[in-house]
Amino acid sequence: MMTTQALPSALAAIVDDFQALTEPERLQLLLEFSQGLPDLPDRLKDHPELLEQVVECQSPLFLTIETERGSGSVRLYFKAPAEAPTTRGFAGVLHEGLDGLSAEEILSVPDDMPELLGLTRAITPLRMRGMTAMLGRIKRKVAASTAVRS
Repeated sequence: MMTTQALPSALAAIVDDFQALTEPERLQLLLEFSQGLPDLPDRLKDHPELLEQVVECQSPLFLTIETERGSGSVRLYFKAPAEAPTTRGFAGVLHEGLDGLSAEEILSVPDDMPELLGLTRAITPLRMRGMTAMLGRIKRKVAASTAVRS
């Protein structure tokens, strides 16, 4: 089992919260994250072409990133339907754990980080693959935006 030491502090704290709970409680926490996922800003709501679909997710999940000039902080934006609480919940975890970090911090997150949430028995393998794909897509977009700037 991988430890949370390799994770940025906000994400490590979330993983610790999940690991401290029983499986039914973990699903409840995931639901809370789904309710806390912020809406898209208006400038993105009207421009779906700026969002990229994560096709591996069972539900229609779209995401994009923006890198702030000057600070280099990466902002994450997600669009997921309310009737897809698992997908929204994981997007909420990634938003809370990664939004505002540097590209380097996001790229350092291990690809198998979703497994640390302890949901592998509670959620279907297909949904777990969707979670891993979401993280992978964010990392690819961050890597691509970093390459453009340098």
